[in-house]
Amino acid sequence: MSSETTSPTRLTDRKREAIVLAAMAEFREHGFAGTSMDRLAAVAGVSKRTVYNHFPSKDELFAAVLLQLFERSQALAGLAYSPARPLREQLLELLAQKMALLNDASFMALSRVAVAEMMHVPERAEAMVGRLAEKEAGLANWLRAAQQDGRLRPLDPQYATQQLQGLLKAFAFWPQLAMGQPPLDLARQRQVLEDSVDMFLSFYSVADPG
Repeated sequence: MSSETTSPTRLTDRKREAIVLAAMAEFREHGFAGTSMDRLAAVAGVSKRTVYNHFPSKDELFAAVLLQLFERSQALAGLAYSPARPLREQLLELLAQKMALLNDASFMALSRVAVAEMMHVPERAEAMVGRLAEKEAGLANWLRAAQQDGRLRPLDPQYATQQLQGLLKAFAFWPQLAMGQPPLDLARQRQVLEDSVDMFLSFYSVADPG
């Protein structure tokens, strides 16, 4: 047998990837309600049964699509708190990941689909927000470590994470999502990142505003 023969596991992974890629395109074009699992299977080049073997429901598939887009922006997701580096430098590095996600055209298009569906089916919103929150634990963990090191005043890491990300979304997410404004250019992105971090540290930092 050739060493290049595709293993069953690798073939399964390829099918799953094909399904997710097809789902991205279908959800963007047709929305959640308008996406047909039959058509999606055809676009992915797999059977409908294969789609359901990987994703038991359309909700599960849509959540997987959003999570994959989120993970694409996480090249530095493993950034750990460093007591030797300025807080400002580290936070800018962390938030640059979030800014990259908010300027991803595919993520924004799918976010519009998600928000529309969440308004119609609130329980879907709770499930999706919970899954995305799990992926955003990195920033909360960083804030917790900095606070335990005595460089940030006492805070609730989850609450502070929402505060900090809210500063970004006020300029780089909600205006684009709700009012059709264009994505921020690089100079504006940098300004929003730096101003958000500076505002946050002016309130929370103890010794080293960095």
